[in-house]
Amino acid sequence: MDNKKILEEQLARFKSKYPLTIGWRLNKNSRVLLEHLHDDEVIKYAFYAQKNKSSLDVTSTGIIAVTNKRLVIARDRVVIGYFFDSITADMFNDLKVRSGIIWGKIIIDTVNELIILTNISKSALPEIEEEVTSAMLELKDER
Repeated sequence: MDNKKILEEQLARFKSKYPLTIGWRLNKNSRVLLEHLHDDEVIKYAFYAQKNKSSLDVTSTGIIAVTNKRLVIARDRVVIGYFFDSITADMFNDLKVRSGIIWGKIIIDTVNELIILTNISKSALPEIEEEVTSAMLELKDER
């Protein structure tokens, strides 16, 4: 199965399972992500969230995917351009989960920065933590 189909299925499953998670323009964000995947990369897990520091900002949706090589975050800008982050296992330090009344956030600690993903349905937090942490530990072990 190709990455486009895998990504579509993963995002549809996530949206169906966790409808309270806020996400916009998923197709445009997905195009950015697929454009940056390497030929030998395979998506293992994908979800969406807002990449920002404030739960009040709901305009910065990103697609987050764990591949067999790294963790990637893709965000298409509304006007011109896009943002793309690539986190390899050697740059990954830790992952923190914060749960609120309705939404939660995932904080990914890397060597260079803290990446904050917000407006995630709090019931999705354990799944995301498990998938991301397990994949990054597996990638670290391979090195």
